[in-house]
Amino acid sequence: MKNLAISRRYAKALLLIGKEDDNAEKYKEELDGFASLVIKEAGLEQAINNPLYDAKGRRSVLEIIIGKLGLSKVVSSFLLLLFDKGRFGYVNEINEFYQKLADELKGISRASLISASELSSEAVNKIRASLAKMTGREVILDIQQDPGLIGGVVTKIGDLVLDGSIKTQLLNMRESLKRGESI
Repeated sequence: MKNLAISRRYAKALLLIGKEDDNAEKYKEELDGFASLVIKEAGLEQAINNPLYDAKGRRSVLEIIIGKLGLSKVVSSFLLLLFDKGRFGYVNEINEFYQKLADELKGISRASLISASELSSEAVNKIRASLAKMTGREVILDIQQDPGLIGGVVTKIGDLVLDGSIKTQLLNMRESLKRGESI
């Protein structure tokens, strides 16, 4: 839980700077690019975080990477601050929170859509439109497939879960029958 609080606090701090200088979207792209690089290159995170290496050398590696990526002064300073405060290991979690906060700032909501089989683009667009109407925001869908659902879809947007899967309906029927209720 502490990690989430730390990540959220740093993400909010960067977003406040982005709102102030009107570069929140630029910082979003830069931070996401950097975090993606750290995920893709596992050795990179190890080289920067490993306390067996000299702190000055690890900081130099980070500075070189920042220079090669051509990151803005704010994001560069932010990443160096994370390193100096011993919080560099949270960069991926901070990025996730920042992405969500920056989307909220733009009026965008992210939702996941899990279906038993591949959905047509028409069906996806109808679901997206319904969610947009329900939330009053533009919706970006992360679409996944799970044959275990048997049929139907499960949509998650924020804390709201809309479960229209056949699997859940069958489980609900089974529980009703166990309780002796009529269906």
